[in-house]
Amino acid sequence: MTRITRRGRSRWIVLGAVAATAALVLSGCGGGGGGGNDGQTVSIEWGEPENPLIPGSTNEENGGDAVDALFAGLVKYDPKTGQPSNEQAQSITTTDNRTFTITIKPGWTFHDGTPVTAQSYVDSWNWTAFGPNGAQNQTFMEKIEGYDQVSASNATAKTMSGLKVVNPTTFTVTLTKPFTVFPVTLGYTAYDPMPQKFFTDRAGYEASPVGDGPFKFVSRTPNQELDLTRYDQYQGDDKPQVQNLQFKVYSDLNTAYQDVVSGNLDHIRQIPSSALAGGRYKQDLGAGAGSVPGLVTTDLAFPLYDPRFQNPLLRKAFSMAIDRKAIIDQLFNGLYTPADGYTTPSVQGYVPNQCGEACTFNPTAAKAMLAQAGGVQGPVTLVANSDGGNDEWMQAITNQLRQNLGIDVRYAPVPTFQEARKLANSKQYTGPFRAAWQGDYPNIETFLTQLYRTGGSSNDSKYSNPAFDAAMDAADGAPTIEAADQAYAQAEKIALNDMPSIPLWSRPVIWGNGQRLTNGVQNPLNRLVTSSFQLKPGS
Repeated sequence: MTRITRRGRSRWIVLGAVAATAALVLSGCGGGGGGGNDGQTVSIEWGEPENPLIPGSTNEENGGDAVDALFAGLVKYDPKTGQPSNEQAQSITTTDNRTFTITIKPGWTFHDGTPVTAQSYVDSWNWTAFGPNGAQNQTFMEKIEGYDQVSASNATAKTMSGLKVVNPTTFTVTLTKPFTVFPVTLGYTAYDPMPQKFFTDRAGYEASPVGDGPFKFVSRTPNQELDLTRYDQYQGDDKPQVQNLQFKVYSDLNTAYQDVVSGNLDHIRQIPSSALAGGRYKQDLGAGAGSVPGLVTTDLAFPLYDPRFQNPLLRKAFSMAIDRKAIIDQLFNGLYTPADGYTTPSVQGYVPNQCGEACTFNPTAAKAMLAQAGGVQGPVTLVANSDGGNDEWMQAITNQLRQNLGIDVRYAPVPTFQEARKLANSKQYTGPFRAAWQGDYPNIETFLTQLYRTGGSSNDSKYSNPAFDAAMDAADGAPTIEAADQAYAQAEKIALNDMPSIPLWSRPVIWGNGQRLTNGVQNPLNRLVTSSFQLKPGS
């Protein structure tokens, strides 16, 4: 029997390992001025979300931070360790790791005063799974019985047979096969409940989102700011300590950093490398400089739909031609960790050195392996979004590949994260591309399923290996979480042997607080912990 009883997010990362000239995705107005300096409002550096603030269709960090403030769900994740515990769930029980009974705590309400019920969850999960809705997080429902009947783009059935409401506070979830870590995943945004307003007045909801979390919607000016205020009827244990949050869109991270230092901004979610150099950010911010080991990775992925990149030996040759440590030391001040697999040392189930020599810098062996693979035809073009601060390190990799493999390699950035996602979604990449990921939940499975399983929601390489899929299926059905973690690690080795993407590095979560804050942190999943924000008296 499993009993746990929220909160994280595996998602594409808008920001890269930020260089000195980094800019936030979806450039907007460059913030500034005394943003919220009224003694009750905390101002936060932000970027314009990709989609409306709908949990089932939010899978990037800007939208994710806003959704996390607006919504609460079944499970939350510890701000320091990332470990799961119950939030809205009273209990999550199972006897076979396939059928789960979920009971929610009474008394929770949405911001419009309507109750959060078992039906709220069932309706929301069904909406996310229904193919015609085109929800970004649709595949998080794929293990639920009946998903295949609702998930096609032309589906007419709208409800999954595996979801049943027992009473106002209890529902059951039946999966197609056992999935032992299922309760751990339920802190991910895709599983948040939605109010009836969303289903009856979609346009009204998008203009004024209604959640059940610690903060409620006040107003939003696209490409400028989002304003939230505390929801006093919030039933969670981690109640907000400030009255208002103001998310301010910045087009340049260095501008945001200077605003934090000068007192015109209260919280920045990532420190630019110009301030990381020599630990300057610690001198500038003092006690306001914060960090925690992170569940954040950066890879270089291959478009396997391009015949030039289908040989695993070629992909391994590229990997062995990259000097990860040199780039980390030169550009990231030694704060990042060279990757030795697809996960991070902070995640449950991590096994060291999974990648072996394929992730070890060896230019001589790399050149020989490329020759064994038959070389590569034509120029190789690397791609990343410039507005995420990726140009400097991507250019460094380009130079290393050119020098160490003796081939024509070029870097051709696209201006925005949106454009990079369009290339991925339409399978239009013509060379290796930047892929950065942050865990949805603190388990190894979150770094494997959506990225490398056949048809995974974020499998932009279009990698497919029946052996890997079978190994993941076996891990899903392991009798305990510990056994599942070991089996996922074996599946990871299969994917690494194929190397659809090159692991580059993982990084800690580093943030900065301004002079008005006594506290304000982010968790290992790189999510804002809004309940932690605390203003100095008299600020």
